[in-house]
Amino acid sequence: MTEQVTRATFDEVMVPNYAPSAVIPVRGEGSRVWDTENNEYIDFAGGIAVTALGHSHPKLVDVMRQQAGQIWHLANVMTNEPALRLAKKLTEKTFADRVFFCNSGGEANEAAFKLVRRYAFDHYGEQKHEIIAFNKSFHGRTLFTVSVGGQAKYKEGFEPTPGGISHCDYNNIDQLKALISDRTCAVVMEPIQGEGGIIPADVEFAKQVRELCDEHNALLVFDEVQSGVGRTGTFFAYEQLGVKPDVLTSAKALGNGFPVGAMLATEKAAKSLAFGTHGSTYGGNPMACAIAEAVIDIVDTPEVLEGVEKRRQLFVEGLNAINEKHNLFKEVRGMGLLVGAEVVDAYAGKAALFIKAAAKEGLFILVAGPNVVRFAPSLIIPEEDIKEGLARFEKAVAAVIADNA
Repeated sequence: MTEQVTRATFDEVMVPNYAPSAVIPVRGEGSRVWDTENNEYIDFAGGIAVTALGHSHPKLVDVMRQQAGQIWHLANVMTNEPALRLAKKLTEKTFADRVFFCNSGGEANEAAFKLVRRYAFDHYGEQKHEIIAFNKSFHGRTLFTVSVGGQAKYKEGFEPTPGGISHCDYNNIDQLKALISDRTCAVVMEPIQGEGGIIPADVEFAKQVRELCDEHNALLVFDEVQSGVGRTGTFFAYEQLGVKPDVLTSAKALGNGFPVGAMLATEKAAKSLAFGTHGSTYGGNPMACAIAEAVIDIVDTPEVLEGVEKRRQLFVEGLNAINEKHNLFKEVRGMGLLVGAEVVDAYAGKAALFIKAAAKEGLFILVAGPNVVRFAPSLIIPEEDIKEGLARFEKAVAAVIADNA
C-alpha cells in the first residue's frame, strides 16, 4: 500500500531550501492540473517555462513508454541512437556544429563556462580567463554558475566563489565596453533575462556585444535555458536578434519536464572540450534524448511557433484589460510566451502576493524577481484556457488589492 503523504511531510523529511505551497499536484492534462483534493488549476507557470507542450502530452508519453521498453541508460563509454539523432537535429536547426548533453540548465551552463576558459587557455594562454556577465542574470546554482549570475543573494554564505568574473548592466553597451579587454575569454548573456524581470535584449545591443567579442577574441555565450525551444516564437530566441553565438545552452522545455540539458557550440570552440576534460554520468542517456527529440519534432513546426505569437497577443490584451480596470502594472513585456508584468510602485517587492492569490482562484503563475509577475504557459495552451486563466487572475488581482487597500 502506498504511504500517504501531505505537505507537512515535506517539513519532516526534506532539506528546507524550498518553501512549497500547500498544493500538491497529482495529475495533469494539457494546461490543467489537479491536486490531492481534486481541485483543478490552469497552469500559466509551466514548471517555470518547462512544460512547453503541457502535461501528459500523448506523443511524449508514447515515446517514453517505447524507450522504457528498450534501453534507459548506458555509460558514456558508449553512445546511443537517440542521442545521435537528437544531436544531429539540434545542429541542423541551429548555428552549432557540436553538442554536449547533460541533465539541467545549470549543468549546461557549467559546461559552457568551462569550455570558454579552456578554449582561451588553449588558444591564448592562462591570462585570458575573465568572464563578463550581466547584473540580474541567472545561470544556475552551482558555485560557478551563481558566480557568473548577476544576483549576489545566490552567492551569500558560499564564498569564496570562482573569481575572474565581472558584471555590468544589461543593454548598456558603454559599461560593457569599459569592462571588456584582451583578458576577456567570454561574454555570457540571456537573449531575454528571465529571473531578472523578463527583459529582452535590444537588437542593436546584441549586435554590438557580438562585435566586441570578435574584436577581443572572446566567445559569446547565449543562455537559452528559459528562452529556447520555441518559448519566444522561434526555435531559439537568438534567431530574432540577428546574432549568432559561439556557445548556447538549453534545457527546461527541451525535455518538457524530463531532465535533459544541452550545450551547443561551434566546431572551433567545441574542440577544447577534448577527451577527458568534462563529462556527465546521465548526460545523453537514451530515455532523455528520445523524449527531447520528440519535443523538438513537435515544437519546431510552423503550427506551434506561429501559434506562440497568437497566444502572446491574447495574454497581452488580457493583461492590458486587467490593468485598465485595476491600474496594477507599469509595463507588460517579454517575448513570445515568456511574459512579464511589472507591478506599480505601491506593490514593489510584493509580486509574490499574486502567486498565492492566484492559487486560491485555481491558477498557477510565477514571479520574476520581487516586482514582476511572470507567465510561461504551454506553447500549445488552448485559447479557452488562456481566457479562463486570465479571468481567474483578475479575481486574484482584485483580492490582493482589496486586502491591501
